[in-house]
Amino acid sequence: MTRKILLLGSGELGKEFVIAAQRLGQTVVACDRYAGAPAMQVADASEVFDMLDGDALAAVVERHRPDIIVPEIEAIRTERLYDFERRGVQVVPSARAVNFTMNRKAIRDLAAKELGLKTARYFYAKSLDELKAAAAEIGYPCVVKPLMSSSGKGQSVVKGPEGLEQAWKYGCEGSRGDIRELIVEEFIRFDSEITLLTVTQQHGPTLFCPPIGHVQQGGDYRESFQSPAIAPEHLAEAQRMAAAVTEALTGAGLWGVEFFLSHEQGVYFSELSPRPHDTGMVTLAGTQNLNEFELHLRAVLGLPIPAITFERQGVSAVILSPVATEQAPRYEGIDAALAENPRTDIRIFGKPSARVNRRMGVVVGYEPHGSDLDALRERVKAAAARVKVCE
Repeated sequence: MTRKILLLGSGELGKEFVIAAQRLGQTVVACDRYAGAPAMQVADASEVFDMLDGDALAAVVERHRPDIIVPEIEAIRTERLYDFERRGVQVVPSARAVNFTMNRKAIRDLAAKELGLKTARYFYAKSLDELKAAAAEIGYPCVVKPLMSSSGKGQSVVKGPEGLEQAWKYGCEGSRGDIRELIVEEFIRFDSEITLLTVTQQHGPTLFCPPIGHVQQGGDYRESFQSPAIAPEHLAEAQRMAAAVTEALTGAGLWGVEFFLSHEQGVYFSELSPRPHDTGMVTLAGTQNLNEFELHLRAVLGLPIPAITFERQGVSAVILSPVATEQAPRYEGIDAALAENPRTDIRIFGKPSARVNRRMGVVVGYEPHGSDLDALRERVKAAAARVKVCE
């Protein structure tokens, strides 16, 4: 069962995946565009290169000859993954899945046009003029996003025509890769939003984790909590949609499928990631029998997952940097954050530099079933606020 895994992207999610892989005796080569990335600190080997360079990517694959390639970020020359897959390398979840989900255009068209899933109305724009025309058709407010981005980069809510020029500029600046095209969406007036972690297996049924509620600011996650209050019919519909889209994309692994929930309008499919999700870091609080990284690894290796059980409710809250520094930052207040409650823990990601509002760590906390979830959320957010990132 020992496999060599090439991890493309070595951020905090990749770091937790490597830890899970090491615990089952796997060999991991962590790759990223900069040295000292979090996953590199725990991997067996590392490579630093631009993964948008297809030739450089092919050279790394040839040098290490991995059994499995696990993409963890969007900025990859994803079409090369088809070549590796044809040569017998397992791509997670599949080359098709990675290519579709790394681009909002492909995944949105698959969901809305081919599968008939309920989504916000949307158009694409390759120029400012096209953006103006699309926004006029959809109406205001509307949401403008790059086709390829992560952590909310380049995403904005436009309240009127006067905001379109800035939205076009910001969207293009926030785009990852070399795609200069944006998507403009109808603004959904939702009551809540959830991540439904979905596991597709090589030799077993599709499984679902308990839903994870989350709070975003500027398109980036700030807090997540498991399990939120959700109507049974809404959960069933979200599971149906998640099963449909993951089956169409093919492959084995864990997916983060995002939905908007409206009491009046029902469930809207939003986005999908073919890998562990940042909001799923709440599972590090022991909310499930297996956290999202362990589930991903088992699915990747074809190991059995008899069931996903919900053990206790949990919350995560991010630690953001207020400073920019090219050196490894210092952290203050960890002792204070941990002193108040024994059901609190901290993960410092170990990023070698900081920028303003960069996610540098996360606080997780838990309580037994039936406890006051709102009180738990406030407790964990207060603990996160005590941790200070310093130059």
